[in-house]
Amino acid sequence: MDSRGRAFNNIYIKRLWKSLKYEDIYLKDYQSVREVILGIEEYFNFYNFKRPHQALNYKTPAELYFTAYC
Repeated sequence: MDSRGRAFNNIYIKRLWKSLKYEDIYLKDYQSVREVILGIEEYFNFYNFKRPHQALNYKTPAELYFTAYC
């Protein structure tokens, strides 16, 4: 964190949760907590392994991680 009260401290987490809400939760009619948990797990697999990110030069986070660290 940069310093106390800085607006940029949690911007990445806010973007992630916004993506989750608009791309998954608001579009699906979950009926139970178990369905939500499974849906979020499925979304994060999609987000990390299949969804290209503009900020990553249209690569997935998994592509960058596994090419850099493995």
